This record gives sequence, structure tokens and C-alpha cells, in this order.
Amino acid sequence: MNTTPAESAALDAVDEGAIAENLLELLAIPSVTGSAAESEAQHWLAERLRRLGLDVDLWSMDLPELQADPDFPGSEAPRDEAWGLVGVTGDDGPTLILQGHVDVVPPGDPGRWQGDPFTPRTVGRTVHGRGACDMKAGVVANLAALAAIKASGVQLRGRVAAHFVVSEEDGGLGAFGTLRRGYTGDACVITEPTSGKLVTANAGALTFRIEVPGQATHASTREAGVSAIDAYLPIHRALARLETVRNQTTDPLLAGYRVPYALSVGKLSAGDWASSVPDLLTAEGRIGVCLDEDPAVAREQLERCVAETCAADPWLRDHPATVAWTGGQFASGRLPVGDPLRGLVGDAYADATGREAPEESGAPYGSDLRLYAAAGVPTLQFGPGDVRLAHGPREQVPLDEVVDVARTLVLTVLRAVGPK
Repeated sequence: MNTTPAESAALDAVDEGAIAENLLELLAIPSVTGSAAESEAQHWLAERLRRLGLDVDLWSMDLPELQADPDFPGSEAPRDEAWGLVGVTGDDGPTLILQGHVDVVPPGDPGRWQGDPFTPRTVGRTVHGRGACDMKAGVVANLAALAAIKASGVQLRGRVAAHFVVSEEDGGLGAFGTLRRGYTGDACVITEPTSGKLVTANAGALTFRIEVPGQATHASTREAGVSAIDAYLPIHRALARLETVRNQTTDPLLAGYRVPYALSVGKLSAGDWASSVPDLLTAEGRIGVCLDEDPAVAREQLERCVAETCAADPWLRDHPATVAWTGGQFASGRLPVGDPLRGLVGDAYADATGREAPEESGAPYGSDLRLYAAAGVPTLQFGPGDVRLAHGPREQVPLDEVVDVARTLVLTVLRAVGPK
């Protein structure tokens, strides 16, 4: 490995046992987005940062103030509180941010899991449980890198800041509030699961709700009414055509995805009685935002698609569907071309593991990357886990990947802001 004595000492200090222990403890906190356990996880992490000697800021965010901000990124989960957490170590100088979110999505049908989703289990060298790869393994890798640098005794010439955030899954409130508090840096690594790749760009995603009217009547005389379900069908077909149009061209970083800018309806609800013709259907979904696309363009295209479909339909022409933009509003984001962060992290991985530098790629989903990029902080994602297992009942992460990422972060930090 191409490392200095100081770097080798810090790599040797990466504690695999502590990584496994911390990951199991953090996974046992059911920190679903918006729940009280989300805040519990932040307090758990704050204590770990204090033990490492970092200067810790743990604060209750002013939700009304953030939600009133014109740039508020949206949210879906109801919440009473949100805690921000930043830990900083090192002297004045360049600042490298290690970022991760603590919230997880709900586990879904518990019958599809092998055991309790929030009782983590280890099979061989793999840890299973909700949040294992998305993204508590990445959060623990950040902790492990900071702990190794401290244990090695290496002194930094700059600063490293741990940003642990809530609400990433439903819009990015945590990262937004952290940046609004004034925390920034010269570069940022987000340890989201990247399936062994260096993710330097994210597409965006906008959550929408379409309400389609019908006309209620008794089911036995359905011909006297108009089913909102039937009225919705031409809109659904039009949305599929819009998705095809929006995916005719794509950025090379997303060339590996068949549908990089997906338009999907994830929830339908209609009617309130089995023997009645439904007079309202609500469709909720998301539309992908192309790399470098203004989200307003994506909104306008979907709204125009719905409006044109209504104008061509005998019922909807006089009873048009309505579109509202709800929940998370993720713009796209990318690391600037030529930024040295990609080479820094790629070389750190190669030197820490003895393998080739990871392939550069984009991701078809939104993340906190776009908030840091929009704030002028060059940002990329590199973390343990296969993103295809995120949000599902087979969520898992190999411990060896967590260790590899922790070692990569050690060299990244030392080469970006240290040693003295």
C-alpha cells in the first residue's frame, strides 16, 4: 500500500470489533423518519462523538422557521421535533465533512422479514436489519474513521466535521437545517450505500398528488355515474408516455440505468363504499428530475401532461384533475467536473484496500448531496452496502465493506486536512 507511516498507524487503529458493536447498537434503535427514535439515535451518536473528544453541537431545530424558508426541501412524515448534530475536531483550516443520515424507512410487512426488522442479526460476516445499508453502516464507518485517527495520535492541520442528520428519506430537512445553522466545509463525503461505486451525481425526485373527480351513484346504477377509477386510467397511460419521453436522452453517468428518470405512481386510493361508484381518486407518486434540470421544468411537464389529457377526455374536460406537489422535493446535484475530491477518495480506497479505484457513477434517486452541492460544497457519495437491498426486507451489509469504507475515510481525511 502507498501510505505514509502516519497513515499506516491510523489504518492499523481501525477497530473492527467496535464497528460491529456500534452497528448492532445503532440498528436496534428503530429510527423511522419522524419518530421519537430518530431523535434517540441522534442523542446516541452525540454521546459517541463526545467520547471521541469532538466539539459537539446537538440542537433542536426550529421547525416552523425552516418550513417557512422558501428553499425548504419538503417533507412527508409528520414530526414534532428534529435534532441536528455536528461534531468537529481539528484546528482552523480546510474542513472535510463526513455526512450520514440516521433515519430509516418503515419496515413494511413484518412477515417478509426473517425475524424482527429492528433486532439486528449477524450471519457470518453480514449484518441484517432495517437501516443496515441505508445508511447506518455508513454512519458507523464515519465514527470508526474518526476513532482510528484519534487512537493513532495523528494531529490534523485542518478540521473534520461529522454531520449526522435526520429526515433524509423524506426530503432532507436535517441537512437543510444543518447548512442553515452555518455549518459548511471545503468538501463532503456522504457514506450512502453506493454498491462499490463512487457516486458523483444524483438525479432528483419530486413527490406529487393527482386528484381525479368522478360522480357517485349506487353501484347498481353505475351507468348513471362516473367512476373516478375509470377517469384516472387515461392519465395513468399519459404519465407512462411522459416517462418514455423524459428518458430518451440521459447523462453518461446514468447510462447503466434502463430508466434513470423514473415516473412512478406508488399509491392509489379511491371510493369509500364498495356499493358506490367512487367520486374521487387520489394518485400519489414521484417524477424523476434529470441531472442539471430545473425542477420547475419537470413540474411543468407533468402538469401539462395531466392538463392535455383532461382536455381530450369528455368527462375530464369539464371536471379536470388537479396536481399538487407534496412531500420531498429533491433537485439533482453533482460534483463539478475536474474536482479533486473524486481522485482523493478513489486513490484512498485503492491504497487502503489494495484494489483498483472504484468506478465513477451517477444515481437515479435524490439525496442530501444536492443540498451540499447547492451550498457550494463539493460532494460525492461512497459508502458500504448494495443500494438495491435498501428499503426492502432483505436489507443487509457485509461488515468487510464497512471496514473498507472506514479505512478509505481515514486516508481521505488525512490527505485532505492532515497530518500536521
